[in-house]
Amino acid sequence: MPKTTDAIKIIHQMIADDPTIQEQIALESINAEIAQLIYDSRTKAGLTQQQLADLIHVKQYVIEDIEDADYQDNPLIMLQKIPMRNKKNPPMKT
Repeated sequence: MPKTTDAIKIIHQMIADDPTIQEQIALESINAEIAQLIYDSRTKAGLTQQQLADLIHVKQYVIEDIEDADYQDNPLIMLQKIPMRNKKNPPMKT
C-alpha cells in the first residue's frame, strides 16, 4: 500500500481501531457544539458572560469554561438550566 501524506487519513488510520479515542473525539465534538450554542445564544441575547452567570446562578468562570469547551462536568446539564432559570428566577444581584 502506498504511503500517504494526508494528515487526516493518517490520523484516521491511527484511531480507526481504538474505540476509546473515538469516544473521546465524539465527546469533545459535542462539547464544542454546546460551547458554540451557548456563545451564540448569549451574544444574540446581548448578555455578557457575567449576566448569563447571574441569570442561572453560577460563577462567571463556569460560563467561560463552557464556552471554551473546557467544562469538566456535563455541559448538557448546564444547558438545560438556562431556559428554566430564565423563566423561574430573576438574575442574582452582583
